[in-house]
Amino acid sequence: MVAVRHRSVLAEGFAHLGTAAWPWLLAAAGATCLTWVAAACTRQGAVVERLPRRRLLATQFAAGAANHLLPTGLGASAVNLRFMTVCGLPLARSSAALALYLLAESVGRVALLGALLLAFPGALRLGTLVPETAFGPLLAGAAVLVVVAAAVLVLVRRVRSAVLTFLRTALGEARSVHTRPARALALWGGSFAFPALQATVLVLVGKSLGLDVPLAHMAVAYLAATVAVALVPTPGGIGSVEAALVVALVAAGGPAAVATAVVLAFRVITVWLPLVPGALTLGALVRLKVI
Repeated sequence: MVAVRHRSVLAEGFAHLGTAAWPWLLAAAGATCLTWVAAACTRQGAVVERLPRRRLLATQFAAGAANHLLPTGLGASAVNLRFMTVCGLPLARSSAALALYLLAESVGRVALLGALLLAFPGALRLGTLVPETAFGPLLAGAAVLVVVAAAVLVLVRRVRSAVLTFLRTALGEARSVHTRPARALALWGGSFAFPALQATVLVLVGKSLGLDVPLAHMAVAYLAATVAVALVPTPGGIGSVEAALVVALVAAGGPAAVATAVVLAFRVITVWLPLVPGALTLGALVRLKVI
């Protein structure tokens, strides 16, 4: 619907793609490859046992394809959960490691955004990402969810027992990981490196298309947009991420047409080009019973 309403800007954005400088795009593709390495480091850091490195890296590449079939990261989570159980981790510990990974990645992304906003306070007008009129409904919705969750925990004994058991397992796993410096470094280093590399990809694509926005402001725009759409249940963030990124880049001072071209090229490099080889890798891993 948004694409139809702004089809003239979208068409102009597509036209701008032909002006891209290929060396910058190749560098962006290289940074995209490093995001899978960062994800593998974080996954390894979330468990005490050593996971097979090559299969772990291949699994992260395949998980990217699965992530675009199910909403809000469920595809990647399912692939990694299956991989850890095949590697011999009990389901409870695999689930705890998955939760630790998601928590660390979220903390890394929000912390990077906060640090950049402190360093560059004028980089972005956050109100353009979330209108002021939306804050009331968002807070009300969050409050309702908290109340419902608390009521379920209090009233439903089975749910309460399951949640408490999971929390004990997760806390035990987190303590074990943080007693090993190498695992803690992999967990938190990968958690900060992953969003930083993704932001770098957007910056490199922006450079290739001559987007007239400071580099740090482009990074802030990426982080703010992805944090803002984190709860939108679309497969791989398709549609919501593109819209939020365009709005964020325009809020950072970029022309709408060039910002649209940057986002289109960014999503082609990070989503559409790896999709087919990622799906083939996923099929191969299933056949080989790696997952």
